[in-house]
Amino acid sequence: MSSYKYGGAAIDSLHSIFEQNLQDWKKDYASIQEVEIPARHFLYQQGERCADFFWIKKGIVKLSFLTLQGNTLTLALLTRENIIGHLPNKASDQAMQESAQALDKVICYRFRHDDFRQLISSRTDLSWLVFESMHTRQQQIEYKLRMILTQPVEQRVVATLLELAQLFGARCSHGYSLEIFLTQQELADLVGASRSVVSTIMNDFRSRGLLDYTREQICINDSAFANDSFR
Repeated sequence: MSSYKYGGAAIDSLHSIFEQNLQDWKKDYASIQEVEIPARHFLYQQGERCADFFWIKKGIVKLSFLTLQGNTLTLALLTRENIIGHLPNKASDQAMQESAQALDKVICYRFRHDDFRQLISSRTDLSWLVFESMHTRQQQIEYKLRMILTQPVEQRVVATLLELAQLFGARCSHGYSLEIFLTQQELADLVGASRSVVSTIMNDFRSRGLLDYTREQICINDSAFANDSFR
């Protein structure tokens, strides 16, 4: 099964540069502010005007797109040290093409476009790492779209659950407990399928002993990682 990972060396380096230089940057760029976004609140919504970039310090941000048919597609779940925002093609074009929502409490640093542009223009090492980070996320989204177009729903659910276990899983008595609360609708949005279909697949996995779940938690058994039928 093909897979991809959020983060990586570029993200770690970005974190190091931000932590080492943030206090000095605050003196030079007045727009830099630390903000706290409550759980389920939006950093910005699709179609809104937003002249900011956000560097996630803590928490999980969901990027999603609402189609003309009213369906929601979750593009990515982003964790600490990711940078999100929209660079307009022209000064008046700042409508966001997706929504960014805090799944839990999120702490982030907010930059105005002009300050962020000046900052990365003055630091070539930083600009390259920002480019690498955003390029990696673009590849992740393209992978997700290819999977939705080419793989059956069950395969997409499997890939998504295993990916979530790698990203947010903590060891428990059965295997991995996902330290992230997702409703079945949100899981369905992640795999690009209806909630009813995903619910049927999850019930089948539970009946086979590959996972268990409640309204609050998903637990993936160790056997699932060794079970060819779950891959």
